[in-house]
Amino acid sequence: MTDDGLEGQFAQWRDYVRRRPELAQADADELEDHLRGSVEELMAAGLHADEAFLVAVKRMGSLDDLSREFAREHSERLWKQLVLTADGPEPGTRSRRDLITMVACALGAAVSMKLPALFGLNFHDDGAFYAPNVGLLALPWLTGFLVWRRGASRSVIGVLVALFAVGAVAANAYPLASTSQSLVLTTIHLPIALWFAVGLAYVSDDVRSARRRMDFVRFTGEWFVYFVLICLGGGVLTGLTFGAFEAIGLPPETFVSQWLVPCGAAAASVVAGWLVEAKQSVVENIAPVLTRLFTPLFTAVLLAFLITFGVAGSGIDVEREALILFDLLLVVVLALLLYSLSARDPLGPPVLFDRMQLALVVSALAIDVLVLWQIVGRISEFGATPNKAAALGENVLLLANLAWSAWLVFRLVTRRAPFAVVERWQIGYLPVFAGWAWVVALVFPPVFGYL
Repeated sequence: MTDDGLEGQFAQWRDYVRRRPELAQADADELEDHLRGSVEELMAAGLHADEAFLVAVKRMGSLDDLSREFAREHSERLWKQLVLTADGPEPGTRSRRDLITMVACALGAAVSMKLPALFGLNFHDDGAFYAPNVGLLALPWLTGFLVWRRGASRSVIGVLVALFAVGAVAANAYPLASTSQSLVLTTIHLPIALWFAVGLAYVSDDVRSARRRMDFVRFTGEWFVYFVLICLGGGVLTGLTFGAFEAIGLPPETFVSQWLVPCGAAAASVVAGWLVEAKQSVVENIAPVLTRLFTPLFTAVLLAFLITFGVAGSGIDVEREALILFDLLLVVVLALLLYSLSARDPLGPPVLFDRMQLALVVSALAIDVLVLWQIVGRISEFGATPNKAAALGENVLLLANLAWSAWLVFRLVTRRAPFAVVERWQIGYLPVFAGWAWVVALVFPPVFGYL
């Protein structure tokens, strides 16, 4: 936004407050001075002018009823100003183009899920092929939608093509048996690695921006919520399909298992991405709301686990299912921390929720240390396997992240460090997880003899 555009926003603010008969001119001037000061602080922290104005107005909503009312009435219009610039296409034209592109990409994802059938493969008999390749069949289409929407450069497109090509090698070049541990690890880690390729497409309009990377964190949370909701709706559709066809004596098991579920899920991955892009709004984000709900619940569960572990004195099972469970638990804790950071006022003072996050991170850190201790003991006693080696590496990465996060959040709570330090640490650490996912998918199979 230009200086003229920002002054236009302030002019609208002045016109709004001056229409209120209960507000004296001096009070209006004082409010405007406060608003301008807040905008300047946010711009100094790295926000663009339009974003700074929006955040400043929303923050003032907590100071007085008048500002709260203005923020409530104008937040949707202001958000549209952020994503629809005057130099771009008209909103209706842009929405239609997005919709058409989304439909084309969703159909492409659905068709891709059935392309292996041309070579005699099916979901029932060839799970060892589909499991590691599911991300390669669906995610390129979501990536393509984001590349089109962001207007990615040719160099970025070239990098994305190379990443998916490397992913295809990891999924198909190694002679992995259907019972191989490496097959399971590739199935888990390759989609994670490819999701970071989706992230590159998402930030391709400003690859170096830390703000855009945090936007992708928000996108990931919102995408997951929308995807789950679409799948729940698809489950209802599947049930109705079964009931309707069985009523006329034509059981639809083959159609549902071979067509409706896999093709629908692939298409839903694109539709969910489109919904997040189309429904962007400060007041509509779902992931931060869920974070506020589940952070205290997870904190209570982790503390209860640690207390029970201390009282019972029993060891932790480190077989494959248990390792996946504990790693998933720690990843969820990290996700809760990330999404709370994405929704936090960067200039706001420490609050009770920040202290609760500190308790959550410290509890997760303690559990990570316990699991690592057990994994190292088992490896020393019985030797390394792909599962235990992958779990060891992942828990070491999580240990480093959680340990430094705990220190930074402690400094934030005690007012010794700004919020920006915590945010920069998390955003800067994300590529480490991507790198490890690629290592597990590409390096582990040959190192462990395709076990």
